[in-house]
Amino acid sequence: MARKPGLLVQIIIAILLGVACSFIFPLWATRIFVTINSIFGNFLGMFIPLLIIGLVAPGISDLGHNAGRLLLITVALAYGSTVLSGLFSYGVGSWAFPAVMGDSIHALGEAASAEEIAPYFTVEMPAFISVMTALVIAFMAGLSMSLVKTGYMRGLFGEFKELVLMVINNVIIPFLPVYIFGIFLKMGAEGAAFAVLGTFIKLILIIFVLHVTVLVLQFVIGGAVGGKNPFKALWNMAPAYMTALGTMSSAATIPVTLKCARTNGVDEDVAGFVIPLCATIHMSCSILKITACALVISMSMGMPTDIGTFAGFIFMLGIVAVAAPGVPGGAVMASLGLLDSMLGFDAGMQGLVIALYLAMDGFGTAGNVTGDGAIALIINKINQKKQI
Repeated sequence: MARKPGLLVQIIIAILLGVACSFIFPLWATRIFVTINSIFGNFLGMFIPLLIIGLVAPGISDLGHNAGRLLLITVALAYGSTVLSGLFSYGVGSWAFPAVMGDSIHALGEAASAEEIAPYFTVEMPAFISVMTALVIAFMAGLSMSLVKTGYMRGLFGEFKELVLMVINNVIIPFLPVYIFGIFLKMGAEGAAFAVLGTFIKLILIIFVLHVTVLVLQFVIGGAVGGKNPFKALWNMAPAYMTALGTMSSAATIPVTLKCARTNGVDEDVAGFVIPLCATIHMSCSILKITACALVISMSMGMPTDIGTFAGFIFMLGIVAVAAPGVPGGAVMASLGLLDSMLGFDAGMQGLVIALYLAMDGFGTAGNVTGDGAIALIINKINQKKQI
């Protein structure tokens, strides 16, 4: 039985097929896929508030369970690293994107805003509550469950989380290649595909450089605090990086990350506490990518890109990232509500963010788990001082 290709391979095939088919598909066939994308985009808009409640509330509840000093420090470090990575991405991207991409940056905006090919019909699916209302409900419920030990509420939200994950795993993720195929089919039919692909390649190269820089900075700090050679410690994390690159799952990489952390001299009990926790809450390279993708699309559309707008987005993104499930593309799916409510991204712009993000998904996961090793070095040093 042939093995099904991974999501990254499916996304790349979908992009290439979409561009190729745009030259041979008649208009009526293209409009069929545009109609399908319109319906799927409306479904995503309806589902996002449910996703936020179903994932964020249990995530916050789990963080508050058995809270202790080291837990709070670990959460603070993971959140700080995540937010600083997003701000770093914004700062460098604000200068690098216009300088490196030049006029080609507008190709994304033209592709996202083009409406020459219309769907045959649309199916309206209004969300029953707004994204911000869903976030407030999720925060309140999560904090309440972490303080009041109610088995009924935990069970209820736990089952709802499983339902949300089932929809993500069995409906949204499997359909994403078709959705991205439709996006690039429409772009190609409107004459924007090749310009967008060129912009994609430049953006991926810039993000990869940012990704490596963040890892070096994390281990310079972690090595300085933990008394380790930062470059040797970073090299020791290579098995975890390569494993995550293939699995695209922080959770699946935990056994390898634990072994790498212990190789760096982290105590076994500290590694056993920090690594699984950070696999859930430390999303520095994922937020770096989402910020870069959102920034370049905002630039291409002539939308606000001031620090005030993006700082608020990044700080909220660092919280919502806790909800990212252990599936490929979990972080970007959890971010869709913020892209809509805080940056004003419509379905077409969100589709471009998804395509850009998933084209580099393995690198983001690999960067996240590698950075977990730097946090483990810091927590290990703090724990040693506490025992003295």
